[in-house]
Amino acid sequence: MPAPSHFATPCARAALAAGLRTVVLGLLLATATPAMAAPPARTAPPPDPTEDPVMLTAGFLSAHPDLRYRLLGLEKFKQHKYEDALKFFQRAGFYADKPSQGMVAEMLWDGRGAPQDRALAYAWMDLAAERGYTGFLGLRERYWNALSETERQRALEEGQSLYAKYGDAAATPRIDTILRRERKRMTGSRTGFTGNLKIYVPGPGGYQSIDGSKFYDERYWDPAQYRQWHDAIWARPRVGRVDVGEIEHVGGKPLESRVPVVTPRIDAEEPDAPEVPEGTVIGTEPPDP
Repeated sequence: MPAPSHFATPCARAALAAGLRTVVLGLLLATATPAMAAPPARTAPPPDPTEDPVMLTAGFLSAHPDLRYRLLGLEKFKQHKYEDALKFFQRAGFYADKPSQGMVAEMLWDGRGAPQDRALAYAWMDLAAERGYTGFLGLRERYWNALSETERQRALEEGQSLYAKYGDAAATPRIDTILRRERKRMTGSRTGFTGNLKIYVPGPGGYQSIDGSKFYDERYWDPAQYRQWHDAIWARPRVGRVDVGEIEHVGGKPLESRVPVVTPRIDAEEPDAPEVPEGTVIGTEPPDP
């Protein structure tokens, strides 16, 4: 039998679930900064494009399906439309979005949007922790401690099929391909940053301009820098005074995935998700605290 865990008690479960949702929902717009001293101004991250309605109108999210479906999942979650939220988070996870994979795990653990399935929830949280993000690692270990031996065995079996489709080896090439394609499509013959470039897009008050230093920042389009941008946000996220990296010390526990290595299925079929009406604008307001 697994070692006793306060995570398995109803009150602790509710507290931990609320903690994860506070962390994940509080950061789903990717507005947090790493828990470290602020860097010099010249190296500060560019403004978050998901907070700017004009950027959204310009089609930024259509070129970033990980963020697009994450935000759609968040919107449905806030509306308590959990089945739709779960599907959107799974779609975002298909494009290597670790926070969305963590939300799928938490929803399956709680039975939101689908019947409760703790073994499958563990497999999704293992995916979310694949890059070593501290908060997700701690939550993964709490999940593991709460599982029965039978659930643990099935979790590892389920994890193999999930990793083949949603693991970084399969999902990262998908988002990388889209970033390169959309970057080339939008910049045309330009290469790298063009300081004087302005983009004009129709807005509610007429045409508005976007400084190229914002739209074309390499951190949003170069696959390696885009990954680093996400890592900086999620490695040790902090919301208010709660550091999710301190939820649980994982000393003595394996940090690597327990799921056996599998062959990635890069060309796997995209998971189903609800249709999004044309003209839908998302991400213009931050999530509720």
